[in-house]
Amino acid sequence: MPTHLALDPELLDRAFALSGEKTKKAAVTSALKEFIARREQQATTFERLKAELTSAFAAPEASYQPLTAADVIARNRK
Repeated sequence: MPTHLALDPELLDRAFALSGEKTKKAAVTSALKEFIARREQQATTFERLKAELTSAFAAPEASYQPLTAADVIARNRK
């Protein structure tokens, strides 16, 4: 769908340099795809954290086990 945008020339130049895209349409499309992917990843990460915390606080105290920061990071990479 045709859309007319007033784009900041400096931002556009940076987008061309970073993305390697040759056209305004390609640069904007690439930026939108990256924006959407990043937001979806953030939403997924937040949901995983929420589920982890819900599970942790619902567990009986006897099942608690001390974890280091490295343990938590390694477990969340799964």
